Amino acid sequence: MSDDIAATIQRAREHSIGDLLRRSARRYPGKTALICGEVSWTFAEMDAICNRLARGLLELGVAKGDRVAVLSRNSHAFAALRFAVARIGAILVPINFMLNPDEINFILANSGAKLLAAGPDFVETARAAAAKGSAVEGLVWLPGEDPATAPDGIKTFDGLLHAVASAPDASVDSRDPAQIIYTSGTESLPKGAILTHEAVMWQYVSCIIDGGMATDDNVLHALPLYHCAQLDVFLGPAIYLGATSLITGKPVADNIMALIAAHKINSFFAPPTIWIAMLRSPAFDRTDLSSLRKGYYGASIMPVEVLLELQRRLPDVKFWNFYGQTEIAPLATVLNPGDQLPKAGSAGKPAINVETRVVNPDMTDVRVGEVGEIVHRSPHLLSGYYNDPVKTAAAFSGGWFHSGDLATVDAEGYITVVDRVKDMIKSGGENVASREVEEMIYRLPDVSEVAVVGLPDPRWIEAVTAIVVVKAGQSLDADAVIKHCAASMAHFKVPKQVIFVDALPKNPSGKLLKRELRQRYVGGATLDQAVQKSFAG
Repeated sequence: MSDDIAATIQRAREHSIGDLLRRSARRYPGKTALICGEVSWTFAEMDAICNRLARGLLELGVAKGDRVAVLSRNSHAFAALRFAVARIGAILVPINFMLNPDEINFILANSGAKLLAAGPDFVETARAAAAKGSAVEGLVWLPGEDPATAPDGIKTFDGLLHAVASAPDASVDSRDPAQIIYTSGTESLPKGAILTHEAVMWQYVSCIIDGGMATDDNVLHALPLYHCAQLDVFLGPAIYLGATSLITGKPVADNIMALIAAHKINSFFAPPTIWIAMLRSPAFDRTDLSSLRKGYYGASIMPVEVLLELQRRLPDVKFWNFYGQTEIAPLATVLNPGDQLPKAGSAGKPAINVETRVVNPDMTDVRVGEVGEIVHRSPHLLSGYYNDPVKTAAAFSGGWFHSGDLATVDAEGYITVVDRVKDMIKSGGENVASREVEEMIYRLPDVSEVAVVGLPDPRWIEAVTAIVVVKAGQSLDADAVIKHCAASMAHFKVPKQVIFVDALPKNPSGKLLKRELRQRYVGGATLDQAVQKSFAG
């Protein structure tokens, strides 16, 4: 076979994230694809807009392999940018908009982002972050959910739209990188997980099959699209299937419920904190939520008492628990509707395209009830950490991806996460690396030692808690610690409480025993038991 024929066949077989929207537009051209505020696009309209945006990016100098960062709340423009970037083979870098300029700058510099797109609320933050030293050559203003005027002297989303609406001539292989998503671990600096088109799309298939997703779904996307959960577990599959997506940048309970009622939403995902806020809202009982049929949760523990209340007050809704992490795009395991009560608290079983084990340090499988580390093999997985071969090699030690989460397996193969090797705190659905907070507190001259853990909280599920030992002869109060952290860190990382102690528990080799701390401050109960108790009253 000649090289020309081989290239022609390869082009005909291309399958990338950018292709999915075009195919849905051909199947359902007149069907509503996306609604956001006053904007409503059919699949044909959204496809044409993404083509025009892709051509505009190319004309601006963005080429295949270039990184395009986005700092924005949820919007129609964010969604269009996602598919336009994919369509030309550029690489999306979504950024948590709750980070401060220094934290954002690290991601811009580390990823080598060439272009930064910012929503109306974040233009000045974007400018400040880019100015601290990065490869960013241009800033683009993205319209949000509510009407707003772009500031002077900045390229706009509408201004970037090319006059020609046909697809650009770009070849994108499924093995090309689609996105770099930054995730915090025990290290104080985040790591960029590289996910290919292939990885993300295999993950879409798992979500659709194991999550009971369908073409006639009417999906509300309220949690931030910078999270791969909302972006890739829900928005991507909805576009792939030809379902209708309603996008909002206001993930507050009363707005969510009003949108469900007004648009007859049948599918909605949120971490437990949002479901809890909905249940506690006075508007819950007077809002018509009868259209809702599929409810999804993840990102942190769902207390059993809350799950029971949800099933009692929303009897027609089937619930799924999705467990995973950024590095697996992010779905790994699923607890199906029929298992919600019999296996309450479990993360379920591996998704259809995932192979998961719970292992000892020597990579042998644990016995039933024994604690071990969750490891995965899957086409969903990252292809590595950006510019970090050492951490990449460590993560894939033994030929399996090491999740850093500790779990048990029961006799039927259901996995229950019990702790985190990396001491990651999941507070209100956001990941907080304890060591990053500890290093910030250590900058206070009066601090001798500090341990940061997540303790049960009825609002945050896990509240970031600093347990501090003060240097002899010195004094320090909780307000000073909190204000110190708040001055330099995103608010979700700032401790919700500070506890002062004389000493921290350690083993004979000097290792800090964080599990003992957690148990000490939840009355000797396990974290899961304490969370359930806090909601049971």
